Parts: sequence; C-alpha cells; structure tokens
Amino acid sequence: MNTFKDFYSRQRQKFFSYLVRRSGDYHLACDIMQESFTRLYEKYTTESFTPQLLYTIGRNLVHDALRRQKHNLLLSDEKDQPTIDPNHNLMVREEYRRVMAAMMLLEDDERDLLSLVVSSEQSYREIAEMTGMSEVNVKVKIHRARKKLRIFLKRGET
Repeated sequence: MNTFKDFYSRQRQKFFSYLVRRSGDYHLACDIMQESFTRLYEKYTTESFTPQLLYTIGRNLVHDALRRQKHNLLLSDEKDQPTIDPNHNLMVREEYRRVMAAMMLLEDDERDLLSLVVSSEQSYREIAEMTGMSEVNVKVKIHRARKKLRIFLKRGET
C-alpha cells in the first residue's frame, strides 16, 4: 500500500496537468485521474506502477471520453484561491485559458503529444513507445504542434 501511496504522491500533479491539457476540462480531468489511479491499483501489480503505464491508462480514458462527447470541451472555471495580487492572478488565468483554447484548435494527435511532452516528463522515446510512433516522428509532430500553437496565439484565434 505504501508503494502505491508514494507513486501517487510523485505522479498526481504532473499527471493531472497532462489530463487537463489533454481534455481541456478540469472536471473531466479530475474524474479521469481518479479512474486511472483506481485501475492501476486494482488491475496491476506493484512492480507495474510506472509513469508510462499510468499515462497510457489516462490517455486511453481521455480518448474514450472525447469520443463520447464529440465536441470541444471548454475549461471550467476553477475556484479562485486567495492570492496576494488579484490582478496578477486574473492575468495568469486569462493567459492559461487563452493557451488552452489555442490547444483545442490543434489536431487531436498534436494536442495529445504536446500534452504528454509538457506534463509527463517522459522522454521522446517513452512517448514513442506509448503511442506506437517512431521517436523521430514524435519529435517532428511535437515541433510542428508547437509552431502551430505559436501561430494560433499570435493571431489571437482563441
């Protein structure tokens, strides 16, 4: 049990960030995070607790959820936590929403790869193994996705 708790503690923030970026929906990401850790705990042995397996489970659950919904999801408003500078907090939240909206304009596979590389701290090789692509193809697609994202943000298409 301690092994699972340790794994959960190490992975939860990065994994949740990946799920929010990937799905574009805070509440959906919460549900998928819970379901992913539950499936990992119930169906796999302690030796199997790897970030790659966790991200594969979460990635598949996001694909299933997005396939069912068949429309773009918007990031739900989060409850504000008190900060020292409310204006700064507002600017950060608006920029975050702008980036999330721009990410939703990317193709599904581009958004997936970009979310994996930003959130999971996995190598290109590990991402390639997880997605079934070559490492070179992963690098190229991530590079192109970043370029597209920059263009969307410069044009203000969000």
